[in-house]
Amino acid sequence: MKLQAPALHDEYDALLLDAEEVEESSEDDLWFLPGPMEEEPDYLPPGPRADPREAEVLDDWRKAEAGHAARLARVAGRVGALDDRLKRGPEGWRHRLALIEAAGLSWFVGDRIGPDRLALWISMRISGLQDDSAALARIGWAVRRLTGGPGPEVDLSAFLDRRDPANMADEAEPFADRAGGWLDLMAQAVELHPITRACMGFHLWSLAGLGQQGDRMEAAVTAARIAVSEEKGAVFAPVAMGGAGGLRNGGPPADRLARWLEGMDTACLTGMRHLDDIEAWSARAEIAMTSLSGKTPRSLRAAFTEWPLVSAPMAEALTSSSRAAIQRNLSWMEAQGLVRELTGQGRYRMWRTTN
Repeated sequence: MKLQAPALHDEYDALLLDAEEVEESSEDDLWFLPGPMEEEPDYLPPGPRADPREAEVLDDWRKAEAGHAARLARVAGRVGALDDRLKRGPEGWRHRLALIEAAGLSWFVGDRIGPDRLALWISMRISGLQDDSAALARIGWAVRRLTGGPGPEVDLSAFLDRRDPANMADEAEPFADRAGGWLDLMAQAVELHPITRACMGFHLWSLAGLGQQGDRMEAAVTAARIAVSEEKGAVFAPVAMGGAGGLRNGGPPADRLARWLEGMDTACLTGMRHLDDIEAWSARAEIAMTSLSGKTPRSLRAAFTEWPLVSAPMAEALTSSSRAAIQRNLSWMEAQGLVRELTGQGRYRMWRTTN
């Protein structure tokens, strides 16, 4: 971000004479004044350099990180444990956590799209009459970015699906310039831990001019990806899964980082509990369904591992099985206590696993 640099004052300014005083003085009388300053060679390596205000911002975040070193180490351990768990687990676990996190972020930004509506929209593009199409588009984008693809620091414009409008005003700053300023500042903070950098990037988002309708969703998803940029199993670090308290604004960097770490700690523990529950359920379901023949039982079990809520049309689309086979297996699983129906209705029924 381009910030206005303060004016520098030459230490020799006090020795310079006012122009009116110099007018009547000869050069011989001014023998004691220093000659013109020669430009010193620049031995620093090429690359971006922080201006004074950016340097101050970075220094504040360095101090905040140093002040929370012990807590940061604990949260980094939680993220590492989640990463290791996801590396060893099935691919469906990543998708499941992404859906839960996206639903949490939806409540944080005020869209309030629950897991059931999200599951129907993502899997079958089914929405209710009361659903906001823009809100569904935002949460759909969040799920896609939380499940994979290039990270935000590779190409932020592509990551956000953002382009300047064709009728942009001449005086408006191009999005690429605003994004470049934010990325430059993030690059200058490379010595910070990824979790700290993610927190800093989230809170500097609007100051960089990147905000728009739904920008808090974009900022949170971007930060969640940056926080695990060095991990291999986890695509993102959860920040809203256990509540969005860590995303609150206000206070100096030290306070913001403290809330961020507390929120991420809670979210990681929540994510691990979700994985514990679904792993235990998968093992129980596999044993219970051993006697069932055909591909549908195995495919249906995988669908419940990947999706928090499943409807019959969803299961039909996900497993490529017939509606009759799906209904028969869902009824059997419900009778065995493996799943339960949530709506109590005759239509638009949704099932979830029992733990």
